Amino acid sequence: MPAYDVVIIGGGPGGYNAAIRAGQLGLSVACVDKGIVPGGPLGGTCLNVGCMPSKALLHASELYEMALKDFAGLGIETAVGLNLPNMMKQKADSVAQLTKGIEFLFKKNKVDWVKGAGAITGPGKVAVTAVDGSVTQLEAKNIVIATGSEPSPLAGVAVDGMRIVDSAGALAFPEVPKSLIVIGAGVIGLELGSVWRRLGSEVTVVEYLDRITPGIDAEVAKTFQRALTKQGMTFKLASKVTGARASDQGVTLTLEPVAGGEAETLKADYVLLCVGRRPYTEGLGLETVGITPDKRGFIETDHWRTSAAGVWAIGDVTHGPMLAHKAEDEAVACIETIAGKAGHMNYDIIPGVIYTFPEVAVVGKTEEDLKAEGVAYKVGKFPFTANSRAKINHEAEGFVKVLADAKTDRVLGVHMIGPDVSEMIGEYCVAMEFSAASEDVARTCHPHPTRSEALRQAAMGVEGWTMQA
Repeated sequence: MPAYDVVIIGGGPGGYNAAIRAGQLGLSVACVDKGIVPGGPLGGTCLNVGCMPSKALLHASELYEMALKDFAGLGIETAVGLNLPNMMKQKADSVAQLTKGIEFLFKKNKVDWVKGAGAITGPGKVAVTAVDGSVTQLEAKNIVIATGSEPSPLAGVAVDGMRIVDSAGALAFPEVPKSLIVIGAGVIGLELGSVWRRLGSEVTVVEYLDRITPGIDAEVAKTFQRALTKQGMTFKLASKVTGARASDQGVTLTLEPVAGGEAETLKADYVLLCVGRRPYTEGLGLETVGITPDKRGFIETDHWRTSAAGVWAIGDVTHGPMLAHKAEDEAVACIETIAGKAGHMNYDIIPGVIYTFPEVAVVGKTEEDLKAEGVAYKVGKFPFTANSRAKINHEAEGFVKVLADAKTDRVLGVHMIGPDVSEMIGEYCVAMEFSAASEDVARTCHPHPTRSEALRQAAMGVEGWTMQA
């Protein structure tokens, strides 16, 4: 029975980063992973059927729409056509390169990849069941649960993988739907809805709440919905889906107002169910070490320790935002704690991004949070219409908003919607990690002309001296 310092169950962003860090610190480590497809590559949902393939399609579809609608205005004349099989192939090729990259990093850092479904069978023991049914027993001083999450179901809407799909299915449609209904106006639904709208689908988004992107700053959410509506998306908010009936020709969806009222039906070629994700904790043998997940399936932890000695949990199986970078940071902190170091993670500074166009990027407190907490704050806001680089690139929609403590000027939250804000939010993450004041950003020289100047101008606005708007 092979024995390790650490056995990690799950090969997604939490699991593979934990394994690599353990190897770097000289710990003997095995990563158990069954693959999204049994026996498939490492990387979990993120690399195989989540973050990476969706970004590949978002990038390709954005260029396609740009070529159709914007090139002529820039003086570029070309014939544009869609080759969906090739678009899907480049997505698959990119994913394959990334998953092979993890294999290389495992070898480099002396991580054993044990293929199969892992389950705890008692203190310090993990059984791994391979695709062929054979079982390997592992021993470990420490077990890290990093099994991630899966799409949440919705009563009355049965995912069949044909006409009614989850996020993985929406990454592999065999054709561009003439019409697509997205159930859920969260990050995943709006990103994938954007992909297929750009490629020619009529997209309708049905949301139970009376707003899109719950948890995002309300002003950003309103601006975001307005932008997506202008692009051609249709929204039906405060609507409850009560059933879905699929046929060879399409799907009939029934819904009714949340507040009560007459039911209605919608028809579409396909339906994408995106109402969130739930932790993947079934079948892990948690009961053999006395761990009981809560009613939603989450594992309670204290600095990544579970209630069972020597068993740790990170990523989507624990409370907090279900984000790959949150899992990655927890992976490092957890392994460093196991190795006797001072593992640390700042849960107040976890950025969130929506990779549509315009992009949305946020970090820290929203105005709604601060009002609820009774915190006095100041606001600095700068529109991309006044940013020279955004303007000359014809992408001036959106703004940057900085929230700072009214007394200390410490930056408490930043909320952006606009071009490439996913690449700019990191500046404010660093600033907030060092407890920066808005004046620190306002008095830092930024290159001109760049979109990043909007970050500085918004910071200037906290004290009322924005200079370019």
